[in-house]
Amino acid sequence: MWSDFRVLPGAPAAVARLNRAGIRILVVSNQRGIALGLYSEADVQAIHASLQEVLMADGAHVDAFYICPHDKERCNCRKPLPGMFEQAQHDFPDITATTSVMIGDSLSDIEFGKRLGMRTVFIEGDAERRKAGAEAAAENADLRFPSLASAIDVLVGERESAVLPYGHEPQ
Repeated sequence: MWSDFRVLPGAPAAVARLNRAGIRILVVSNQRGIALGLYSEADVQAIHASLQEVLMADGAHVDAFYICPHDKERCNCRKPLPGMFEQAQHDFPDITATTSVMIGDSLSDIEFGKRLGMRTVFIEGDAERRKAGAEAAAENADLRFPSLASAIDVLVGERESAVLPYGHEPQ
């Protein structure tokens, strides 16, 4: 399974930049293949552990992973429904949708963020690897970038240049 996984170019450095900026990173992922018997939840957890190892080599980490292992229309956690965000809020009560950004490469990612009132960012990536609905996702997203690294450059740059009221510290 890990051999099928592809870390996007520049992603570990981009995640490290978010970590250094004090921004929490939560991954939400539909994993319908579990419901279909193509792989197990343990397989997905092993991929997450391997990804964390790759990220740690760049001084980066993901704070938490949330998955939906269900088939379509069987739950409230399959993106674009809000269940995985609700799970994350349970674990991290200080997060809010309005202060979160959804970064993704699919229509369900962008719809998930929009339904919750998040700012949404579409990552274009390689044209040959785009998912069905990518054009609609790009049109509906608040921002679109060719890569995760370029999106993070802008988002962290915005945060670093934010003007805060006197007496308030960044969260």
